[in-house]
Amino acid sequence: MAWTTTTIEFPNPASALALTGDHEQNLKNLSRKTGAEVVLQGQALRISGTQHQVDRCIGLVRSLEELWIKGVPIGEVDIFTAHQAMDTDRQGDLTQLRRDILARTRRGDEIRAKTFHQQQFIQAIRTHDLTFCIGPAGTGKTFLATVFAIQSLLANQYERLILTRPAVEAGEKLGFLPGDLQQKINPYLRPLYDALYEFVDPEKIANLMERGVIEVAPLAYMRGRTLNHAFIILDEAQNTTPAQMKMVLTRLGFRSRMVVTGDLTQTDLPASQPSGLSVAEKCLQSVEGIAFCKLSKADVVRHPLVQRIVAAYEEFEKPRHSP
Repeated sequence: MAWTTTTIEFPNPASALALTGDHEQNLKNLSRKTGAEVVLQGQALRISGTQHQVDRCIGLVRSLEELWIKGVPIGEVDIFTAHQAMDTDRQGDLTQLRRDILARTRRGDEIRAKTFHQQQFIQAIRTHDLTFCIGPAGTGKTFLATVFAIQSLLANQYERLILTRPAVEAGEKLGFLPGDLQQKINPYLRPLYDALYEFVDPEKIANLMERGVIEVAPLAYMRGRTLNHAFIILDEAQNTTPAQMKMVLTRLGFRSRMVVTGDLTQTDLPASQPSGLSVAEKCLQSVEGIAFCKLSKADVVRHPLVQRIVAAYEEFEKPRHSP
């Protein structure tokens, strides 16, 4: 079979670095996806292989051009999504995904969906009063929900932002921990704070919390309330009991929106205790007005190693049948 070689010239070193990635990991990924040999020579990308392999690699690199031409660092998930779009003839959807900017951080970084499943999650939040998102660590469930919520709050679409999660590690009994309520629950709600700090100055967050505009509380403190004009995020929902899940879902008031996120592979409940998230998934699938979104290891947007860790655990935890 004939062997062919072609080159793509980058306009500047920043573009070349954006595509190749740390330790040229992206070049190895491009090679794995297309079968072509990919080498960076100065500011030129040399692509070698069969005509089919070279054409696929060129197509993949060109589909990423909107990012690398601006010097935007490209990650493994960007290559995965571009490859998926190329294989399913969804290049138009890929362009829309990249241009649908959800928000900008205080540093000016753009926040957008990186995968089609993440885009479906964001669209579900936009169009449903109650959205469930189930997926492994690192898929952006909590972060994207918090970004959407804080942007909605700042745009005066809601009067309050309520962030909650079950404090399972303390059995929902926080009294033995030192400090006041906020100090007691901070360790459990740290991921939610991290997302908030990307968009709002810490001093302003403190002021909003003092005024009750932003409320961060353990799930136990939701009982008996009706949450009107609020955006509610329930995080780590796999650690709720069915009774707790029913309790928090029925807190939803008028002109409110709720997002429930969790990972059913990381339940910290006793083995004999069913997860409220699992029960809700089975019970509410056909209820009008509720959206269920599923993310997978392919949607992991943290360090590339996280995706491989999730995949390894999935493989390890598969049922094994005796011969």
